[in-house]
Amino acid sequence: MGLAAEDGAAHHTPLIDYRTQPEQYRHWHLACDGPVATLTMDVQEDAGLRPGYTLKLNSYDLGVDIELHDALQRIRFEHPEVRTVVLTSARDRIFCSGANIFMLGQSSHAWKVNFCKFTNETRNGIEDSSRHSGLKFLAACNGTTAGGGYELALACDEILLVDDRSSAVSLPEVPMLGVLPGTGGLTRLIDKRKVRHDLADIFCTTSEGIRGQRAKDWKLVDHLAKPAQFAEQTQRRALEFATHSDRPSDAQGITLTPLDRVSDETGYQYEYVDARIDVESRRVTIVVSAPHQPLPDDLPGILALGAQWWPLQMARELDDAILMLRTNHVDIGTWVLKTHGDAQAVHAVDATLARWQTHWFVREVIGMLRRTLARLDVSSRTLFALIETDSCFVGTLFELALAADRIYMLQAEEAALAPTLQLSNLNFGTYPMVTHLSRLESRFHQEATALDPLQAAIGQTLAATQAFELGLVTAIPDELDWDDEIRLALEERASLSPDALTGMEANLRFSGAESMESRIFSRLSAWQNWIFIRPNAVGERGALKVYGTGNKAKFNWERV
Repeated sequence: MGLAAEDGAAHHTPLIDYRTQPEQYRHWHLACDGPVATLTMDVQEDAGLRPGYTLKLNSYDLGVDIELHDALQRIRFEHPEVRTVVLTSARDRIFCSGANIFMLGQSSHAWKVNFCKFTNETRNGIEDSSRHSGLKFLAACNGTTAGGGYELALACDEILLVDDRSSAVSLPEVPMLGVLPGTGGLTRLIDKRKVRHDLADIFCTTSEGIRGQRAKDWKLVDHLAKPAQFAEQTQRRALEFATHSDRPSDAQGITLTPLDRVSDETGYQYEYVDARIDVESRRVTIVVSAPHQPLPDDLPGILALGAQWWPLQMARELDDAILMLRTNHVDIGTWVLKTHGDAQAVHAVDATLARWQTHWFVREVIGMLRRTLARLDVSSRTLFALIETDSCFVGTLFELALAADRIYMLQAEEAALAPTLQLSNLNFGTYPMVTHLSRLESRFHQEATALDPLQAAIGQTLAATQAFELGLVTAIPDELDWDDEIRLALEERASLSPDALTGMEANLRFSGAESMESRIFSRLSAWQNWIFIRPNAVGERGALKVYGTGNKAKFNWERV
């Protein structure tokens, strides 16, 4: 993990690499003891991902969050016996002081927003595992818990705060920095913890925070413990959580072997995912391949493959490609999504996933797919899906197309050249978006008149005309028009304002009622994005810029 241009990559600046493993961690310690895993934050001050700042007081940057994301993946797959995860700190009287302010102050706008987005996705992943995987999370806040540190605690199921008369929880971004809590703090206060509006107002404008009984009374924390009882109460509550989980106590975990990725000037290549970048057109073509050979449909065979089981390996590769493209190629604005291979092989995998979906490992693989697809949904990139002759947009892989802003399907007269698509049961709720709706429900605004025929079409091989009549694709150009229509659509898209497209796509992709997660991302895309470029925050006299200099911020007092 970190700054590394590997495998002969030719880049002007080093790549940010999301691959890591526990032996390489510099900021977290992972310890598993029966049903309880403890993730202890111990940020090394001199180990920032980029030069120019020190990570004091357990503050974090992207490198710290990359390790946390990896550790959570290890718990999910390598430690099925774990039922409760305790997040705590190795520092005396400090849990976490949040995102490193000096890192934010010197970062570009794009870096800040991408950093907040990845951090949000990791926090949402904690809540996703609590909702779907039988994992519960306890924040054992043994000291100062500020900003992003409190936001990490908010992502947990419960918060235990040490009651030592000095340790407080706080969201000081508004009074101290002139920005908002960037990883969902405001939304979780209201939506998740049900903190009263007026009390939340006081809390978010009080830089020193709230401590002790008042923090509990205001619903900012769940439990208090005196220092002498803190460790014992943490362990007791963690074990109580564990009694309600259905994760197995005697299963063998699956080792998450390192991803094999080749990076060069053309993009990123894996076994099942190929991301080819066209710099001149500011476009990347992402091709996801079906399994290369028949796969077992029994649990012993699936478990024997482990991390090499196609749905897990493919999901990990796609997740890594999304993160690499989002972070290292901010000017590549259009992602063209394709699939390749044997459609029946994908159909068979879907049947296996559905058959064994309650088994802990298969459930975690489905969770990995769900979170990866959701990461695609919230990426600020244009997504076009192309269904061509050799495509295999079936079930799970059709979710890639449903995530797209447009779906083009080739209409060919010759049967051998005509692509098809196929729905499976997994398209109807197995991979919900951050709105908690399936992509089909979102696409058709939950209208039964559109969804009922799709339910009836599960398992059917749908040609272009049928898919178009069912509303599953946007357009079906024939062989004569295909190349020109696709070229013109992509060229037109590339000519439009990236800012306008980001706002438009985020507004159009998510229909219906919002969830806490969708509100977090919409507010990040709109309010935080706007505030992060305002002079009151990042101007020469802005609060974020002058923090730590002893100077006072100078604000433009207009309210707009």
